[in-house]
Amino acid sequence: MAALRAHGALRLGGSLGLSVAGAESNVAIGLARLGHRVRWAGRVGADELGALVLRTLRAEGVDTSYAVTDDTGRSTGLLLTEPRLGTLTRVSYYRAGSAGSAVSPADVLPALAPGTRILHLTGITPALGPSAAEATLAAATTAREAGITVCLDINHRSRLWTSDRARTVLRPLLAHTDLLIASEDELPLVLERPDADESKAVHSVLSAGVNEVVVKRGARGATAFTADGATDCAARQVDAVDLVGAGDAFVAGYLSGLLGGADIPARLHRAVTTAAFAVATRGDWEGLPTQDELGLFDQPDGTTIR
Repeated sequence: MAALRAHGALRLGGSLGLSVAGAESNVAIGLARLGHRVRWAGRVGADELGALVLRTLRAEGVDTSYAVTDDTGRSTGLLLTEPRLGTLTRVSYYRAGSAGSAVSPADVLPALAPGTRILHLTGITPALGPSAAEATLAAATTAREAGITVCLDINHRSRLWTSDRARTVLRPLLAHTDLLIASEDELPLVLERPDADESKAVHSVLSAGVNEVVVKRGARGATAFTADGATDCAARQVDAVDLVGAGDAFVAGYLSGLLGGADIPARLHRAVTTAAFAVATRGDWEGLPTQDELGLFDQPDGTTIR
């Protein structure tokens, strides 16, 4: 979708910056910058904002040959962001009836071409409407049957749907998920009993057939759980500028490590590093690193690279 970013409170007016946003797009760009081959499947409107989305993805090295341009008059989705207090940002969505809400299984299944190693999904897509929810489940089911690793980032958006509705739709996806990623407050959304503590919640998810659960803890780092136990990783220490997109950057880093054959500690280290890049720069994806830039955080403060 397109994104309009305000520099102050929207009700006061002022200038807006136009860019592209969307969790799946952020992850795709993050992976492409790290040198991986990535394709994006989805639906945009036959409008200038849709053209902007596709042009931006292509410019970042993402394959958009499976993207669909809606010819029924549905427009490209839009969000508005406004800074309110420090790094607290308020987001308003305009996605009801958008082209993305009408994405169907026929739109996304062809993208699961031979050679695909990972399918990345989020809980945002099924929140957009029945067709999008059907497409999400169909993609997860087809990918799992084909031996493709299915990654699901819960990525709950309370302005798109309620917790109860999210739980009803997301729980069936667990049977087709290999890697589940969630923040601490999102994990209960896939549980039959949302009041369970974290250890019981993780055990429940692993018992449902998920191989790996990664819990994002923001400034406190992250933890990866498997049947063999838990692995913790501290966050990289940076001066926070913009927290929006940090979770997607984390996912891109983690999946990059997975694609590169790294073990869990190395995956987590790469994930918190890419998340730190996102936090330290403005925009959802603009500050994400290339492979060569991953080591910049290890340079002394004040270093100038000449």
